[in-house]
This record gives sequence, structure tokens and C-alpha cells, in this order.
Amino acid sequence: MGDATDKEIWGPLWNLYSRAGLALPKFELIEGPMLPEPYQTLLVHHRDMTRTLEAHHQSPIHLRLLDQMQEGLTYSRTVVLALNKSDRPVEFGASRVLLKGIPEPWCAQIIEAHLPLGGILNASGIPYRSQPSAFFRTLGDDLIRSALRVEGLVPLYGRRNTLSASNGSTLAEIVEILPP
Repeated sequence: MGDATDKEIWGPLWNLYSRAGLALPKFELIEGPMLPEPYQTLLVHHRDMTRTLEAHHQSPIHLRLLDQMQEGLTYSRTVVLALNKSDRPVEFGASRVLLKGIPEPWCAQIIEAHLPLGGILNASGIPYRSQPSAFFRTLGDDLIRSALRVEGLVPLYGRRNTLSASNGSTLAEIVEILPP
């Protein structure tokens, strides 16, 4: 599908990189069915990543906050999701959460940044849908490889995802990248 540099696709990640004065790493868009396993199973679905990764790794997941920013009712954060039992990173994620669609006390929990977004939404009972809109391959950069504890240039796979409320309004936009 070619290279993608569109701010709309990489929005949450683009915000982090532009604030830091960094150039985005290169991303190659690929069709979901073309992803190799286990990435196809882990990324090409309409479930949330928290439950998917916990089931795949048979371990609860915790969050490590790398960066956060709030502008009005928009909260952005960059995180690593890691396994509780080993602290091994299982996802690098950049998200932009539209807090206006999320009632208290769940907004406060999101901003506290102790739990994965999917875990908070699942606990809240707020109905939502996961809608992946792009799948990709990247070699990442020093920031992403360091966060995922990846040495060398190896392919990393991920997706651009939108979490939507039952009325169709956007709750969050997320770029999710998995380690090898």
C-alpha cells in the first residue's frame, strides 16, 4: 500500500513527535490479511488490545507512562503496556482521548495513567467499538525500539485504531505498535 505520512493516520503519535521536535519513523501501510502471524491475530480484530494482549500472553498487563499532555477535554499520552509477571513490554501506544465522551470517575482514572485505557473502559461499562483503520510495518526509531526493549532493526507491526461510543462519537484514537 506504500508509505504513509498523513497526520490523520498517525495523529496521536504525530503529536508526540512534533512536540519533541522529532521526525516520525517510516511506516509502510499493509493490508490486514498480509500481516504475518501472530500479528494478524493480535491486530486484525474489533476487540480492545488490553484484553487481546492479556489473553495472548496469559498475564495481566500494566501501564508505564512515557509522556502525557492535556489540552482542555483532550488528553494525550504515550505508554508502554507490559506484562505484570515479567515487566516485558507487549505494546507501545500513543493515544488521544476525547474526555467529553467519558463520565467521571473514569476520566480521572485515565488521566492518573495507572491503568490501560481498554481496562478502564471495560471496567466502566461504557459500551464502545474498536475500529482499526490502518495496519503497518515499521522499523521504528530509537524512542520506540527503546520503549519496547528491541535491539537492532527488526520489523515491528501495528495498527491505527479508533474507539467509538455506541452513538458513533470518537472516544479515542490510538496508534499501537507490538514488539517482535
